[in-house]
Amino acid sequence: MNIWIAVVVTAVGCYAVKLAGLLVPAGVLERPLVRRLAALLPVALLAALTAQQTFSDGQALVVDARAAGVAAAAVALVLRAPFLVVVGAAVVVTAGVRALGG
Repeated sequence: MNIWIAVVVTAVGCYAVKLAGLLVPAGVLERPLVRRLAALLPVALLAALTAQQTFSDGQALVVDARAAGVAAAAVALVLRAPFLVVVGAAVVVTAGVRALGG
């Protein structure tokens, strides 16, 4: 029964957030600061999610093959490689470090 309570509470919460977004006046959304924040917030959230998934294992901080893969992807991005090359570099480096026992 607890799962259904969680599902219903989550559904109501999602609906409330959507409704709150619709109730915001258009003038507020057209302000330059709000537009800039709306453009940068998804990038910040994705970066935080990537960092959390890369450097944590439960409650512990972990530096393993995933960190090497992210570093390889960062180098490829700095070199302005295409997206598929960036992903491929991260995969190859991560697999290589894991194969070497890291």
